[in-house]
Amino acid sequence: MKKIFLLLFALVSLSAHAAENAPKVLIVTAHPDDETGFAASVYKITHDLKGKVDLALVTNGEAGFKYSTLAEDIYGAELTDEAVGRELLPTIRKREIMAGGKIIGIRNYYFFDQKDTHYTLDCDTVLTQVWNVKWVREKLKELILREKYDYIFCLLPTPETHGHHKAATILALQSLSELEPADRPIILGCTVSEKTDTAQVNYRGLYGFRLTAVLSGKPTFFFDRTQKFGFKDNLNYKVVVNWLIAEHKSQGVMQLGMNRGDTENFWYFDVNPPSAIPKVEKFFESLKVLNYKKKQY
Repeated sequence: MKKIFLLLFALVSLSAHAAENAPKVLIVTAHPDDETGFAASVYKITHDLKGKVDLALVTNGEAGFKYSTLAEDIYGAELTDEAVGRELLPTIRKREIMAGGKIIGIRNYYFFDQKDTHYTLDCDTVLTQVWNVKWVREKLKELILREKYDYIFCLLPTPETHGHHKAATILALQSLSELEPADRPIILGCTVSEKTDTAQVNYRGLYGFRLTAVLSGKPTFFFDRTQKFGFKDNLNYKVVVNWLIAEHKSQGVMQLGMNRGDTENFWYFDVNPPSAIPKVEKFFESLKVLNYKKKQY
């Protein structure tokens, strides 16, 4: 009887330890394919840490019709005609993002169906005239409170990035700031860089949006996509990112991004408590562990 009790205790302890090390993450982005920015980190979280990752998508990416030339034969429609593309691409791009999500391990999708207008650097117009921002914020808050995420991943709202990317991140930050501190996950902004880059991103925050300020002018945490593993160390996590990119066939220009991006860089927003930094450091250290066994051939 004592042995059974000890065994049960050990199993409960192991389960508790596993749960503690299995983070819950919410991705908040503007378009289908934006999730490629943290694809390798997400793959590691869901496959190696056994974590859960959900995705909240603000628009359906219908403004991407201009890049759909090669996909017209695949989908049997003249997607580059604006009227046709805007009608059909919401459904097509939802299917594409869910196909890619199977690869990296996305659990749930929350489609907010806001309008994807056109490429712009202006996030103010998007936030004041295009999207129903009050509704989006309420949906995000409901989601965060219900699911109790540990982290939110979004794109870093640099001045030169798409206005929709900025707006999605701003809404995530605003939603978080309206919650009680105890209910707030850690929110991180992501960029992707090459190891050969000579110019470094020096970001302090987006002018006019105080909540976008970050801990320092440089990223705080990193995931290296080029970690080597497999037979003769010939594989790395860029393979996974390429698999994901390949699913976004309606966006031909996305395919040109294959094999680009060595490092996923994560920035710590000031809205997060400084006391949580050791926890996040431990989390990113766990992502560095390779779980593939060396095999002899």
